[in-house]
Amino acid sequence: MSKKADFVKSIHGMNEMDLKARLQEDQQRLKKIEFAHSISPLENPMSIRGLRRDIARLKTELKKRESGI
Repeated sequence: MSKKADFVKSIHGMNEMDLKARLQEDQQRLKKIEFAHSISPLENPMSIRGLRRDIARLKTELKKRESGI
C-alpha cells in the first residue's frame, strides 16, 4: 500500500481536534524545512512537496467534516 493511502486511512480515524493539532504541527514543520532549505539545499527537496500535500489532505478532511459530508 502506498504512503498516501496509509496517510488517508490514518486521518479518517482521527477526531477533529486531532486533525487540527496535526495540521498545526505539520505547518510548523513545513516552515522549518523551507527555512532550512533556503539556507542550504535539502538532501531530498521532494519532502517539501509531500508535506504540502499532506497539509492539503488534512485541510480537505477538516472541510468535509465541517460541511457534514
